[in-house]
Amino acid sequence: MKKPFHGKPDEFDIIVVGGGHAGVEAALAAARLDCRVMLITIDPSTIARMSCNPAIGGLAKGHLVAEIDALGGEMGKIIDTTGIQFRILNRSKGQAVWSPRAQADKIQYSSEAQRRLANQKNIEILNDLVIGIKTFQKSACGVTTRQHGTISATAVILTCGTFLNGLIHIGLDQMPGGRMGEERATGLTESLAELGIVSGRLKTGTPPRILKESIDFDRTLPQYGDEMPVPFSFQTENFNPPNVPCYLTSTNPATHRELTAGFERSPLYTGVIKGVGPRYCPSIEDKIVRFKERDTHQIFLEPEWLDADEYYVNGFSTSLPLDVQKRALMTIPGLERVEIIRPGYAIEYDYFPSYQIYSTLETKVISGLYLAGQINGTSGYEEAAALGLIAGINAASKLKGLPPFVLSRAEAYIGVLVDDLITKNPTEPYRMFTSSAEHRLLLRFETADRRLLKKGFELGLQSQASINKLSDKVRLIDSTISLLKDRHLSIEECNKHFSASVYRPHPGTSLYKVLCRPEISFQHIMPFLPEMLKLRLNRISGLSGQIETDIKYAGYIKRSMRMIESMRQHEEMCIPVGFDYSAIRALTNEARDKLTKINPSTIGQASRIPGVSPADITTLFVLLTHK
Repeated sequence: MKKPFHGKPDEFDIIVVGGGHAGVEAALAAARLDCRVMLITIDPSTIARMSCNPAIGGLAKGHLVAEIDALGGEMGKIIDTTGIQFRILNRSKGQAVWSPRAQADKIQYSSEAQRRLANQKNIEILNDLVIGIKTFQKSACGVTTRQHGTISATAVILTCGTFLNGLIHIGLDQMPGGRMGEERATGLTESLAELGIVSGRLKTGTPPRILKESIDFDRTLPQYGDEMPVPFSFQTENFNPPNVPCYLTSTNPATHRELTAGFERSPLYTGVIKGVGPRYCPSIEDKIVRFKERDTHQIFLEPEWLDADEYYVNGFSTSLPLDVQKRALMTIPGLERVEIIRPGYAIEYDYFPSYQIYSTLETKVISGLYLAGQINGTSGYEEAAALGLIAGINAASKLKGLPPFVLSRAEAYIGVLVDDLITKNPTEPYRMFTSSAEHRLLLRFETADRRLLKKGFELGLQSQASINKLSDKVRLIDSTISLLKDRHLSIEECNKHFSASVYRPHPGTSLYKVLCRPEISFQHIMPFLPEMLKLRLNRISGLSGQIETDIKYAGYIKRSMRMIESMRQHEEMCIPVGFDYSAIRALTNEARDKLTKINPSTIGQASRIPGVSPADITTLFVLLTHK
């Protein structure tokens, strides 16, 4: 870990508050952009801790990790180094919604992240608690800490996770904490309130952890990863991770009866918890109430590290009393003799509604103050890391007088994430879904390097070697597609290699046209390719699949690109800062209120605000174009 803090108050350009996944990405990005960074955390040994599930990626979340990697972030590289099982989810559906997911050795994950921070120049790590923000003329100029007093900086990035006034619930018992066994952060919310930043209250939860020796694995179904695993990072080579199984079981009516019997001591159903929880990742209590017609719910038993004696009960998030948790778990096949190492619990924490930030994640009230991660109202390691990266880039860019870095919805899931936060102002923890992206066919996870790596290079977060590698890959894709268009099949080849009952092309058909067929995969046309080309394609994991998808969806992709281009002019039309919506009587009352509160920076953002109608947008467009 870094040496103790001995610096002067004015030694830092950027202070990052919090050492979770957002804080790690923010600190690394800013430091690599040649800013002097201090990362302040209550406990440096918990940096990048996986406080909930021991996994990275998943539906849409895997896309975020690939984009973080392409831009120059670290999450993909860290999980590739420390993962113990890798799978592509949604393979039964179209490639646009395929998503990588990996089980992690959570101990090694945290250690690897800490090692990368320690080896990065321009970063100093301080063990302390931030209790206030210092400002001068509506601009952030540092922080106040409990032990070291005031530390000055030009910008401050808050990535406090669930720690702001965190309150843990197990049954009707409560205890202060940012996570189980960790101190909560107090004073910071109150400091921001004095500056005019509004806070709210959210809730999240986590399942119990159980002893491996108490599990009867013979009564569960093992689930392994892919035999040919795909890494998250485009720079990972010679990828050969472990393939440690998870185990599948399920609840049953007896489980639900035990849970329901404990509702009179549930903080959720007795009104003790006031914060809003994540609708798409509900507690087991919520599941059995909201889906009464279902007799079972899937449960995944996941190892928390390699050769772990502790398993995570995925699908059983709960805040019920410990005795209720144990009785309910003992009704689940394989868990009849279960021993709980740590009970599940819920945690309430402060967050700052996201209408108060710009697309750069800088607050609208205080210049130089950025918010990233769960305090934006998001849920999940991946969303937090993506926001941390964007905050770190923009804080550094502003210090250097560079343009803000903002991704559009058509460029990245990260763009969708930030835009949704600002325009939709979620009142429950926001989780990324592929359905949130209207251009998801263009935003496939395996295209993240082609979409974003050049941007990472232009920012200064990607190397020339990475750009050269990408250029070689793109040339190989283009040359392969050209070859497929030019290579036509003879009558002998059609008869020999294709079955009439499946698909037999006409003589003279190009390999490109053959591959357009839904029943034909790249493997079917491999025999017709030159040996040298086969070798080159096989050197890059999943490349032949990328080419196949590009060809099969070429028509849809072209239409999407035309639509994006036709919308871009209006989408990017800027709205002046401080635009007075109250003076526009042609707007509806609801539109005036929403637009004034959110203060969108473009017509595109304004059009996505719930309650702002197409007629309101037309009014704005006319006014702005005739000014």
